[in-house]
Amino acid sequence: MFEKIMLKPELTAQNTALVIGGGIAGMQSALDIANAGFNVVLVEKSPTLGGHMLQYSEVFPTLDCPQCIGTPKMVEAASHPNIEVMTYSEVSALTKEGDNFKVTIKKKPRYINTAKCTGCGECALVCPVSVKNEWDLGMSLRKAAYIPFPQAVPAVYCIDKSDNACNECFDCIKACDAKALRHRDREKFEEREVGAIIVSTGFDSFDPKEKPELGYGVYPNVITALELERIDQAGGPTEGQIIIDGKVPKNVVFIQCVGSRDETVQAKYCSRVCCMYTVKQAWYVKHKIPEAKVTVCYIDIRAYGKGYEEFYARVQRDGVIYKRGLACEIYKKGGKLIVKAEDTLLSEIYEEEADLVVLATGLRPSHGMEELAGILGIPIADDNYIAEAHIKTGAVESLTPGIFIAGCCQGPKDIPDSVAQASAAAAMACVTLAKKSPAGVTP
Repeated sequence: MFEKIMLKPELTAQNTALVIGGGIAGMQSALDIANAGFNVVLVEKSPTLGGHMLQYSEVFPTLDCPQCIGTPKMVEAASHPNIEVMTYSEVSALTKEGDNFKVTIKKKPRYINTAKCTGCGECALVCPVSVKNEWDLGMSLRKAAYIPFPQAVPAVYCIDKSDNACNECFDCIKACDAKALRHRDREKFEEREVGAIIVSTGFDSFDPKEKPELGYGVYPNVITALELERIDQAGGPTEGQIIIDGKVPKNVVFIQCVGSRDETVQAKYCSRVCCMYTVKQAWYVKHKIPEAKVTVCYIDIRAYGKGYEEFYARVQRDGVIYKRGLACEIYKKGGKLIVKAEDTLLSEIYEEEADLVVLATGLRPSHGMEELAGILGIPIADDNYIAEAHIKTGAVESLTPGIFIAGCCQGPKDIPDSVAQASAAAAMACVTLAKKSPAGVTP
């Protein structure tokens, strides 16, 4: 594929797009634009491409391996001759120049020379400081010298100099044969001129501590769905075994709509993915612990996608119990958790005993998205996501010409819809660039 693409001798605004966010939507947009013969600057704020999808154990409804889907795209994006990947970087300023954009990008210091680092990991082996691993949501530890996960792209280590991290013992300098350590590194600013921008900044999960009645952060066996994803993954904190507080749970209760369809936490909207990721998680809990009682407390089931309703029916045949109920409280009684819920059809209160409670937390715009929207000059809608030009006919266009949106920055959506919208945004960006430089597209 690459040999058919004419690599531009230099970046110009007329033949270059900026993609902000290197998750599955951002990578899809970048690859589509690059494969159309244009240049792309792909900016990701974390040290690696991949986004949330690489944290998952399986994806619904096919139970595919997300690493098998995401990792090839990470490698392709990083090696594509038309894509400049800037990880651990953020957009810090933007000015409009005619119908083009001048963008200032802040490159945060890794304290490691990316050109010299071989990814050998010797710096992490000798590092004496251990901190909570954010990739495992704090359920495991990593060193202050770290790589987010083994398949990270780029495969380059980073030194964490936040509070309680690197103590500057400099043992890593002695251990590094490649002489890649740069402890006195500082942030840098670079400018790029682009003709189109795609925002694909993804999502963050709702913090269930905002619902204290559910006991998250109080009881160690009340966890979030994303934490269960990490627990189930072979590379996670328990090496794929579902073990909570040292024990295999026998009664597992899932609670739906935590932080979705809830005006008390300013979330009137449905997060769209929670019903189906709970179906998936209930399935793999039941298959890893066949003797466990698995109960889902739900308000409504929204299995709207291709193959979703069939998957929902399948897990019920496999023994997962669905019980209509709006959970109002979780408390401890006799060493067991008790989930108190209201059956909203019968108007009756019931209680379920549990060893493990999994909260199906809804989606929120990613941290920092509002600030980024202010920099880009694009409005935020009433639901706190980026406002689209028109909900029906302009769902990939922002209200600022030349800036497009893809994935969960526009609203909650699953992986197939995020990828589809990413390709649509890329097509719109290519049209914009082609109008400015039609001769620049390789036939």
